[in-house]
Amino acid sequence: MEQGVALFAICFALFLVSILYSSVGHGGASGYLAVLSLTSYGQLNSPWLKQHAWVLNLAVAGLAFYHYSKANHHIFSKTLPFIVASIPFAFLGGFLKIDGTIYDTLLSITLVYAAVRLLSNTNVEFIEVTNPQRREAYTYGAGIGFVSGIIGVGGGIFLSPILLLKRWATPKSAAATAAMFIWVNSAAGLFGAAASNQLVIETSTLIPFLFSVLIGGLVGSRYGALYANQKTVQYLLVCVLLLASGKRIFEVVI
Repeated sequence: MEQGVALFAICFALFLVSILYSSVGHGGASGYLAVLSLTSYGQLNSPWLKQHAWVLNLAVAGLAFYHYSKANHHIFSKTLPFIVASIPFAFLGGFLKIDGTIYDTLLSITLVYAAVRLLSNTNVEFIEVTNPQRREAYTYGAGIGFVSGIIGVGGGIFLSPILLLKRWATPKSAAATAAMFIWVNSAAGLFGAAASNQLVIETSTLIPFLFSVLIGGLVGSRYGALYANQKTVQYLLVCVLLLASGKRIFEVVI
């Protein structure tokens, strides 16, 4: 009985996380890791947590990309350079170890700073979008891929604010780009684990989690792509950034 209640609570939390993250085109890995780290699953090793979060990422980011792309918010030529540069550096980042406390502190400060900057940028409905230079896109893509590989997320929490603060995309266009970026990086992470015989996916555990985030992802991505205005999507992104930073601050304190 107690196990059933605990499982329901976890699934409901994952459902809520997937609604919020998918509304801005994100897969939700940082949120899923936060939820799982507060349960008995948090005692499992890092590869287990990362790989299950990546699978959930694939499902939710895939839904988000479908809805944002169908609503004509995706520009493939703008997304491609970020993806091409990110994949090899994501693999490299996965092999490195950095002091957790220092890293989490710096990352949290960065995410909070991005959230504050986005809050101060209120004229998103009338933003003049420019295209990044190829060199800039490759540089940012490589950097985001590297950091994402270290911590085991898809990279959307980094890419979205950069696209908006550099005025390379509207909030909805940034969501579409982030969704595809996250999907590819999550798939690459799983492929790397499988290629090195380190895949530890537990299907029986994954199925209820996957079902929960699929429903949440469907609700959130449809709302963000079809019903929310550009400013609302940007404010939702601020919530995602603060949630992601809060999760890492919590880990440092605890």
